Amino acid sequence: MMNQKSLNHRRHDEGSLPQSMEYSPKPTKPWNNWLRPVDYLLREQRIVFVLVGMVLASVFFLWQPDFLSANHRASAHLHHQVVIDRAPILRSAQIAKIPLGLKRIPKRVVVTGGAGFVGSHLVDRLMERGDSVIVVDNFFTGRKENVMHHFGNPRFELLRHDVVEPILLEVDQIYHLACPASPVHYKFNPVKTIKTNVVGTLNMLGLAKRVGARFLLTSTSEVYGDPLEHPQKEEYWGNVNPIGVRSCYDEGKRTAETLTMDYHRGASVEVRIARIFNTYGPRMCIDDGRVVSNFVAQALRKEPMTVYGDGKQTRSFQYVSDLVEGLMRLMESEHVGPFNLGNPGEFTMLELAEVVKDTIDPKARIEFHKNTEDDPHMRKPDISKAKALLGWEPKVPLRDGLPLMVEDFQQRIFGDHSSASLGEDN
Repeated sequence: MMNQKSLNHRRHDEGSLPQSMEYSPKPTKPWNNWLRPVDYLLREQRIVFVLVGMVLASVFFLWQPDFLSANHRASAHLHHQVVIDRAPILRSAQIAKIPLGLKRIPKRVVVTGGAGFVGSHLVDRLMERGDSVIVVDNFFTGRKENVMHHFGNPRFELLRHDVVEPILLEVDQIYHLACPASPVHYKFNPVKTIKTNVVGTLNMLGLAKRVGARFLLTSTSEVYGDPLEHPQKEEYWGNVNPIGVRSCYDEGKRTAETLTMDYHRGASVEVRIARIFNTYGPRMCIDDGRVVSNFVAQALRKEPMTVYGDGKQTRSFQYVSDLVEGLMRLMESEHVGPFNLGNPGEFTMLELAEVVKDTIDPKARIEFHKNTEDDPHMRKPDISKAKALLGWEPKVPLRDGLPLMVEDFQQRIFGDHSSASLGEDN
């Protein structure tokens, strides 16, 4: 009750304030307020000191007109010198990918078909270079013995896997070699061969797209079929039978090239394409139906060397180390391809048989058999593109490389004890 009275009392007091205590706006400044700064300058002769300073500055710059221009020239000279000094650095940075004094950064590389003939030699070079290598192989034609010397190395992994099934790996580069390459093997299961070429290539291209890896496809000279152009350039589209017994391999590789280029154009995958011509060397399958391995194995076993047809069909033979060098140069280059990788030295089958006889057994005999279906009559690469853009050409002639292959075959066929007997027979 008292609170209510006091509140009413205060409200009554507030309403009865005199008019003199009510709010009023701030009075406006007098009209002569702008004269105060002028008055400040005039007081104590401040304006005189300002004028004297301006006069002194004017006299100084009039008497020494070169002061500003000299400073400007010095500044411009310094800037020009800095630009000139930096120019070699900028040029060298554009030319050299890796600055001098810095080691190459090791890469993580997957090699499909890495336990095979060519793949195992490629793995050797990559390991020697310091890379970490994952070999993916289903061992249809590959052999563990080809890569056993890397077991225990922490930078080496071996996976039994078929590329027709997807796989996920974190890698920087993919060398896709997986596919049976000899007639005996790719004709054994032609449907599996074309699945490897198409589905396997799709899976590895998908992996390259997902992880941002650079992809190299090892295609083949068989994409030229039975060529009407000699020697064969990369621009030649080929003459291939699409329904023949070799088509699972020939057309499979042609489709693999198509997929590779479509991933490059459509998904911006970094790709490289190599077209490999006939290659020989240690670790080839002994009875794979390819002419060099056939002749060597037959001559070592004292069997007649089988020549199909009249023996006048031609081939070009490169040693495996030359091919591996070409593949690595292509992978590290900035060129997509395709590139022919082969030795332009051309031999007829009869000439090759004579070289094998000279190397192994001059008494070796030759037997002629009916030629196989769709066997190309001529095969010789034009490697001018690889020479110009990759700086690559084969170094090992046939007569130098063949004895190295013979030594490997001799050991695998007969064992170590046969070296002496071979020398006695010759």
